[in-house]
Amino acid sequence: MSPQAKFAIGLTLVAAVLSAGGTFLLAGPLAAAQPAVPALSLTGEAVGWGLFSAALATGLSSLGAGIAVGRLGTAAIGALAEKPELFGRLLIFVGLAEGIAIYGLIVSILILNRLA
Repeated sequence: MSPQAKFAIGLTLVAAVLSAGGTFLLAGPLAAAQPAVPALSLTGEAVGWGLFSAALATGLSSLGAGIAVGRLGTAAIGALAEKPELFGRLLIFVGLAEGIAIYGLIVSILILNRLA
């Protein structure tokens, strides 16, 4: 496995851990709240960590997806030059790699909705 692939995998794992950590930081006050409490009051520090985790989830997942699409796109173009009938299959692979960024964006939206 190349060093760039190891870096992309590590970056994706770091983004997943940080976004999950931000989600748990935001869900912590809810778990301790009593059922009679109507609204959640987040401290400034919790909001800051939530915004930080949302930014990391989006940024690192987009970076990981960019690296994956760059590597996969290069290989797909090479394979497509030799066998044009592989276009549909290769398009699916590139779409799956691009989905990493969409998942990071969805996690960020969920975190930001929790802050509101």
